[in-house]
Amino acid sequence: MRAKLHIQNLKCGGGKATIINRLSSTKHLTGVDVDLNEETVSFDYDTHHDLDKAKHILSIIGYPIIGSENKQFM
Repeated sequence: MRAKLHIQNLKCGGGKATIINRLSSTKHLTGVDVDLNEETVSFDYDTHHDLDKAKHILSIIGYPIIGSENKQFM
């Protein structure tokens, strides 16, 4: 399955590289792509557990999905 998530705090290529490196190194997540203009991250995953894991990782590294609590600015 493929997910496309709108994320918070994405400002530059450094953030893009961080997201790609972190998600690509996670088991069952492949084809990671980040669009700076749309502020989205897309990837393939196997199960809904893998999707939840990706959302959790994004939140931990400072890029929570839109609608989630943005702890970076609290």
